[in-house]
Amino acid sequence: MGKTAARRLLGALILALLCGFANRPAANSREYYESRGEIVWEVPMDEPLIALTFDDGPDEKTTEQILDLLAQYNAKATFFVVGKRAELYPEVVRREAEEGHEIANHTYTHKYFNRRVQNGDIASELQRTGDMLTELTGQPIRWFRPPGGFYNDTVVRIAREKGYTVVLWSWHQDTRDWISPGVNRIVRKVLGNARNGDIVLLHDHVEGSTQTVQALAQILPELTRRGFRMVTVSELMRHKKSQSVKLDRPDVSRENRGTSNK
Repeated sequence: MGKTAARRLLGALILALLCGFANRPAANSREYYESRGEIVWEVPMDEPLIALTFDDGPDEKTTEQILDLLAQYNAKATFFVVGKRAELYPEVVRREAEEGHEIANHTYTHKYFNRRVQNGDIASELQRTGDMLTELTGQPIRWFRPPGGFYNDTVVRIAREKGYTVVLWSWHQDTRDWISPGVNRIVRKVLGNARNGDIVLLHDHVEGSTQTVQALAQILPELTRRGFRMVTVSELMRHKKSQSVKLDRPDVSRENRGTSNK
């Protein structure tokens, strides 16, 4: 390739990149969304309450095992359900609701919103899953977690229009269990950082792995021993203090982006 052709190719690539960035929906800061009540990362409070949240299920085996453990310790959780998996295992979703857990929306196909996506696609992912989950459980579906933690102004706006508040997780409680880092690492992450009002990110469906279940068998009794009560996101929100959250510097920031393929 000659120098002139190479320069033209480079110019075209740069132009394409610039156009891509120009067309990408904007995202504001954490403080901006928290002040408007549009995204929740954690809930400031004095009470020793923690919300365990589980993404990507249901799973016919591991979700059932997690439900058994939660029942053993009288713990409640919020399950961010993928619609197409709910179609496969509707009885598991019904069990979650019947046992007092909260059901939330995690899109129908686990679609990432980290690039330009049609507004209609975002709305459809939310609507289809929300309608299904309400029909299965009889619960109003209030919370939405975008897969991978990807969000922007458009995603937040459409979620709000559909009646949802976006819920992410405490920066210090990203267990990264979706990469199967080892049971002890998951346990240490949760127990070593446990604070009032935390929202803990876990997954009840990780292909070929039971590490989350094994970790939970250690996490639940220790949190209980420390005096924590494990509750749904909705109950956590009912105990919210009025002042804003003091932000910590995350070890791996996932604000406005996700590092998870789950």
